[in-house]
Amino acid sequence: MTTKLDKLLKRELSIEGDPYTLTISPDGLHLVPKGRRKGQELRWTDLVSGEAALATALNASLAQASSVRRAAHVKEPAVPAKPKPVAPAKPKASRRKTAKSR
Repeated sequence: MTTKLDKLLKRELSIEGDPYTLTISPDGLHLVPKGRRKGQELRWTDLVSGEAALATALNASLAQASSVRRAAHVKEPAVPAKPKPVAPAKPKASRRKTAKSR
């Protein structure tokens, strides 16, 4: 016999060594890196209707296109300006009273 899902169920899991929190609710799944608020959400209706597969394919396509675009627009690092030569420091005048000023 199965238990009806009527409240949140949270579990911690490790994906490639990184900790994540999986929240299973009556609305769907929510996977978030541990200590963060934003993550991946998947609604049960999207999963059943096939929208989830379509959204995954679209996101993968967009991610690939943006990485290609970023690679094409990588600029060469700017050459740092040469440092200006520093003039030698002038010796400070002595504050001692000399025989002339007394």
